Amino acid sequence: MLKAIVIDDELYAREELNELLVESQQVEVIAQCSNAIEGLKAINSLKPDVIFLDIHMPQITGLELLSMLDPVSMPKVVFVTAYDEYAIKAFEDNAFDYLLKPVESSRLHKTLQRIKLINEQKLDQPNYSPITCQKLELIPCSGFNRILLLEPNNIEIAMSEQTGVHLLTDSDKFTASLSLKVLEEKTDLIRCHRQYLINPTCIREIKLLDNGSAEIVTKSNHHAPVSRRYLKVIKDRFGLL
Repeated sequence: MLKAIVIDDELYAREELNELLVESQQVEVIAQCSNAIEGLKAINSLKPDVIFLDIHMPQITGLELLSMLDPVSMPKVVFVTAYDEYAIKAFEDNAFDYLLKPVESSRLHKTLQRIKLINEQKLDQPNYSPITCQKLELIPCSGFNRILLLEPNNIEIAMSEQTGVHLLTDSDKFTASLSLKVLEEKTDLIRCHRQYLINPTCIREIKLLDNGSAEIVTKSNHHAPVSRRYLKVIKDRFGLL
């Protein structure tokens, strides 16, 4: 049985789709989320087989959420949309699956059959890049018992630790639900170490060390290691010899 998460800001739409999925006897709904931030956390922690994702949601849209997922570990995605026929045609041309609101049982059955076929034939995930944003405008993160939508240019350092991916600003530390790989691909942060990204506009000093590596000091006096592998790339970026 497929494990699914339903992400939609409309309570009635979530409950209606959940009932249809339960009635299909092919899907176990392991979570229902009312916004993209809740959805992102649920996806990362519960590892569903498929997500049913509303496109129009406040603050972070379904397409923006899609941009935050790692393509390697991304579940199957079924859009739930009220788009007109021309927009739907665009989805079909890019091999996306979708459900048009209000969801019909017969159409849902076709979607589930399609997912079953993809799983049985081990087909590749569709290429979502044509309709997702190339750069993230907001990064959902948590800290001090709150959830914050952080602009990428406010991040000085991103680092991966056992407790998660942490973001350092000029005065705060937050935990992000995104991987370093996604942050590297979807923001202007650059790699300086296997476990660190740095905002190039926030670099104050690069300390060269005797072992061929280096250390970056940011404008707010945060420190990040630079491995030998990435030191040349950073030197070339800034025209250093």
